[in-house]
Amino acid sequence: MSKQGCLKIMTDAISGTEVGFIGLGKMGGAMAARLVAAGCKLHVYDTNPLALERLVKLGAHAASSPKAVADAARIVFASLPAQEISVNAALGPDGVIHGSRRAIYIETSTLGPPTVQQISDGLAAAGVAVLDSPVSGGKSGAEKGTLAVMIAGPRSALDEVRPYLAVIGKNVFEIGDKPGTAQVMKLVNNLLSAATKAISFEAMVFGTKAGLDPQVMLDVINASSGRNTATEFKIPRAVLTGTFDNGGKIGNMVKDMNLALTEAQRLGVPMWASNGVAQLYNFAATQGSLNDDSMVLIKYMEKWAGVEVRKK
Repeated sequence: MSKQGCLKIMTDAISGTEVGFIGLGKMGGAMAARLVAAGCKLHVYDTNPLALERLVKLGAHAASSPKAVADAARIVFASLPAQEISVNAALGPDGVIHGSRRAIYIETSTLGPPTVQQISDGLAAAGVAVLDSPVSGGKSGAEKGTLAVMIAGPRSALDEVRPYLAVIGKNVFEIGDKPGTAQVMKLVNNLLSAATKAISFEAMVFGTKAGLDPQVMLDVINASSGRNTATEFKIPRAVLTGTFDNGGKIGNMVKDMNLALTEAQRLGVPMWASNGVAQLYNFAATQGSLNDDSMVLIKYMEKWAGVEVRKK
């Protein structure tokens, strides 16, 4: 059977089911919109009224709190920007833990293993199965339903939510049965993404300073061993054009790298290269770029070198 045929079967299976979604930012909002489009009766919550309004216009039902979402839905997704916000949404006074229907909680945020374990332990004590399920692929992947979904948790819960995951992700990778392990997988991926982006920026600035044409450099690199997602997609789309709009904030890169380095330190793993990359992103954040797109990191390198990597 074709992938489209399988997806239709999955969509038919969840059409009309009541589901919850907490956190409607760029990633959460796009994932929630896909669930609405698949026919779910989606109950949503966000502290941003505009984010709520966008989903309500698509057909979702606005809830007044995480608890209200968990009163309405058996399966609840969360996509939130920070550890303390996630813990409060799950376990706080008005959190999911106090809902009357909640049975499965799918944490798609990148929080690090200790925080996910805290949420899992707290909800498990109340009879809620937690699926540690960070995603990768950016806003574009969330909108298209092509995210890579990393998931860890109880098998029975995972089997129940597969149709929903098929709507938001192209590939679902089962990492294990212990919440927290999928977080490690996501942090490993994000370390590589941050590092390849930073070194690709340095290389492009170096070559441009030496007089090479940026587009020719990318053509050569992408036909050679230096090829990576930054040289293939991000730099052509967001640096050569000068738009700097790849979608992820420098602040998010800093958060994820710090989470990874903290976990590596806990495990006793030396991270020489990663620490150097983290310093670059932290520097950009301290210079006023915390909420800027991560592609602006190259602007600092360009300034130091006295060149710009743009289309000629």
